[in-house]
Amino acid sequence: MKQIFTILLVLVLTNCKEGPKQNETVQKEVKTEVKEENNDYPEALNKVFEAHGSLKKWRNKRTLSFEIVNPDGNEKHTVDLYSRKDKVETPPVEIGFDGKDVWLLDEAKTYKGNAELYHNLMFYFYAMPFVLADSGINYKVAEDLVYDGKNYPGIHISYNDGVGASSKDDYYLYYDSETYEMAWLAYTFTYGTDEKSDKLSFIRYNDWADVNGAKLPKSITWYLNEGISIKEVKKTVTFDNVVLEETSKPDAFYAVPENANVILKP
Repeated sequence: MKQIFTILLVLVLTNCKEGPKQNETVQKEVKTEVKEENNDYPEALNKVFEAHGSLKKWRNKRTLSFEIVNPDGNEKHTVDLYSRKDKVETPPVEIGFDGKDVWLLDEAKTYKGNAELYHNLMFYFYAMPFVLADSGINYKVAEDLVYDGKNYPGIHISYNDGVGASSKDDYYLYYDSETYEMAWLAYTFTYGTDEKSDKLSFIRYNDWADVNGAKLPKSITWYLNEGISIKEVKKTVTFDNVVLEETSKPDAFYAVPENANVILKP
């Protein structure tokens, strides 16, 4: 259980964000399954999606699983890409969302983190840039990010009021102007508050792998920063055993276990 708490603590200290509400995401995904690229997205973002395998191909996938590498044992995340049901497994502790409730299985009472925040947190960081096609999102051009003498064009992402657990958060996606691969993510953290924040955290995305037609990260790295001035490396999270498939797991896989506690009813 140590590994879940350690990662959660680091992410909270570096500012984290939970994505849009699961129910709204389901509606968006079901409606757009057979569509081509959506013209409502900025042209640059569509090019980013295309550089990562295309949004249309991503929407043909049903289940994503990946492991976060930890010295005490890997932490496995499984997500249904349509319903956004999920499960995080770090035996003997499990966290999940069954489509209605977030639950925690922790019979030994060792978990010290925030399961409501954490159950899908790493999915949203890992599944960039595709999660930026969710419903309730607004887009506009952002000022370039300059790092190591190179300019990265940016897209500012904000959320409609009431979307997700932190609708006042802001995301900034920065991409390579030649390849359109995602290069950086900046974000603010307002979870648990009603106030906007101007404090940014930065993650670098520059380590990619092809997973069943989608370009997904092998690792992501948080950097220290002063405003938009990026400093040294703070933390790297490495992913392994990634599976992206067209079939869904049975509902029972995500169901609340017999001895689990329900901790959230959205």
